[in-house]
Amino acid sequence: MSATTTESHRSADWGDVPTDIVVEIASLYHYQNVTQEELSRRFSMSRAKISRLLKRAREEGVVEIRVHQHPGVSSELEGEFVARFGIDRLLVSLDQRDAEAQRVAVAGLVASHLAKTLTDGMIVATGMGRNVAAVADCVLPTHRAVTFVCAIGGSVRAGEHMNPDHICRRLAVRFGGESETLYAPALVANAALRDELYRNDTVKLVLDRARRADAALVGIGDLSEDSNLVRMGWFSPQEVAEARLAGTIGDIMGYDFIDIYGRSSSANMQGRVIGLTTRDLSRIPNVIAIASENTKAAAILGALRTGVINTLATSSTNARTILRLDDATNRRQAPLEPLEGT
Repeated sequence: MSATTTESHRSADWGDVPTDIVVEIASLYHYQNVTQEELSRRFSMSRAKISRLLKRAREEGVVEIRVHQHPGVSSELEGEFVARFGIDRLLVSLDQRDAEAQRVAVAGLVASHLAKTLTDGMIVATGMGRNVAAVADCVLPTHRAVTFVCAIGGSVRAGEHMNPDHICRRLAVRFGGESETLYAPALVANAALRDELYRNDTVKLVLDRARRADAALVGIGDLSEDSNLVRMGWFSPQEVAEARLAGTIGDIMGYDFIDIYGRSSSANMQGRVIGLTTRDLSRIPNVIAIASENTKAAAILGALRTGVINTLATSSTNARTILRLDDATNRRQAPLEPLEGT
């Protein structure tokens, strides 16, 4: 278990105690193991008042308590994923009480991974969706000359919080870096219009920069009723039903639709999204895929089998389910077919 302290909640009413004193008290208690009795003497406050301040600090977000997976358990799972799927890292969180708490727990692991691995001058190609957006919310402010580039177009139906442009901007603010917008829609009517937009100089410039990224932060989608693409109404219920019948189990970053063996889907929804292809992602050194929902195990397995993912972030339950699914499908997949949009 670890505690993080931040001074971002200056609007909280601490009575006669300045916020910086509350942060100092919380830091001493959680980081230096100073007892409440000692804090009471040091700050000339009653022990009851110290206790109330520490409780309020947690409630207001000045202190965040995170429970981490036991290192031995994480190491065992990671070793299995590295051996089976050839990835570099598995970031696995403990199971949480609800979907939102699970999303935050997984996103927190990715935020910590980015803080450790990103250095000045790096470029990060950034996708869209709830899981990727949650990462931007979990990053603690720092100063890195990192550029976050939209790797997929935008959509008004996604809402501001989940659009790649806004995610890039929030990440840039947290890291003290820069962001670049892809001025194009995420979804178009057909492949011909997609190809025409790819020839646009502005679109081409941004996507070429995203292709040269040092890392990519992408979501993995499924075709459940709660999936991003279904909720946004990108595709009709009939298209979704036909895709499922054709064996489509999900997508990588909303672009390439795949089956459980990582092969490109033949569904009609393929080839209508403006963004980086799976083949583009395969050339990026560290593709970080994040998927927290327990409905996505099959989609994650398909994404892993494409061979483009280097770092996977998910829940403990998902990780174990993926291994069972891999066993159940005998891990005997046919050679991958060429992906669309390349």
